[in-house]
Amino acid sequence: MPPRVLTVAGSDSGGGAGIQADLKTMLALGTHGMSVITAVTAQNSLGVQGAWELPAEAVRAQYRSVVDDIGVQAVKTGMLASAELVETVAELIAGTDAPAVVDPVGVSKHGDPLLAASALGSVRTKLLPVATVATPNLDEVAQLTGVRVESADGMRRAAAALLEFGPRWALIKGGHLPGEAVDLLTDGAAEHWLRAARHDNRHTHGTGCTLASAIASYLAHGRPVPEAVAAAKEYVTGAIAAGFELGGGIGPVDHGWRLRRG
Repeated sequence: MPPRVLTVAGSDSGGGAGIQADLKTMLALGTHGMSVITAVTAQNSLGVQGAWELPAEAVRAQYRSVVDDIGVQAVKTGMLASAELVETVAELIAGTDAPAVVDPVGVSKHGDPLLAASALGSVRTKLLPVATVATPNLDEVAQLTGVRVESADGMRRAAAALLEFGPRWALIKGGHLPGEAVDLLTDGAAEHWLRAARHDNRHTHGTGCTLASAIASYLAHGRPVPEAVAAAKEYVTGAIAAGFELGGGIGPVDHGWRLRRG
């Protein structure tokens, strides 16, 4: 039986991000992906045209159905939309004996809001404390901590501020800074700087979902956090390099790039 990984996130009808990106990543990395859908979006390469949140009881029922019968070796969260969903999912994760990767999705690649402002407090006080790894980008970490990052020093301050909310590890993604694509992983004691060449490719839809799902997949395989994050960084860098045009806007990263190369 392959390792089992559960994604708790929104659906992207265009297939580039959300549940769809998560499941593609999990398959590519040799795990059995399962899903709890928290919201349905009407979404394409141009943006999000609509979003409909699912009731908390529907999210809870999906989660219990999967975990109680099939079991999980890792959980990944994405779009949770509201305080009620954040708190519901945090409670479910707290009762699950598996590492959790929290991608605190705030806005889409196109700038469309995917998390209510009223839910930020619940992310800080309920969801981050149950996270094994939290993976905010620079906009999301500024939302959560108030720290605006403009340099490597700022990434350290942002990580320290994020860790105060309780995750075991903070991964501050520096992809929005100029130069190399540099991320900082830290638990407050050890620092791991992850560097990759920046690819001149605008088709990067789904990058954050893909990275978080890759981390969860490697954790499900039994790798320790620093190894899982480094391997996930390598995978998503290849996916960005192979990102392709789709529709009239920003295309997705290529989740199957290793399969095609092999």
